[in-house]
Amino acid sequence: MPPPSDNGSHGLRHAGDDAFHYLKQEVVQPLKGLGRFLYMGIAGSFFLAFGLLLILLGVLRLLQTETGTALTGDWSWVPYAVVVLLGIAVIGVAVWRITAGPGKEKLPEVLARHEAMETGAEEAS
Repeated sequence: MPPPSDNGSHGLRHAGDDAFHYLKQEVVQPLKGLGRFLYMGIAGSFFLAFGLLLILLGVLRLLQTETGTALTGDWSWVPYAVVVLLGIAVIGVAVWRITAGPGKEKLPEVLARHEAMETGAEEAS
């Protein structure tokens, strides 16, 4: 058995074990967390899309049955048009919120802090 080194390990063999444990800690564990994050995100997206589809279908059936004879005959296309417009509105709100993101809400604060730092640096000069 080789003598222990100054740091208490048992030479090259344990250095490889340490590297393996380090890689496991720094690579495998974050990937497991990422997998759970993706799993929940995909499942949530599926259920949200399915729920919105059911709501839109319910609105269609509501318009077709509860409007009596007003939306029959030549006007039978109106419930479908209303549901399509509602679907486009939902997509538009989703795109708007995705592109707005949390970073743009904080942008004025960040710019103000950046300007304050620049003016402070100019006054110090």
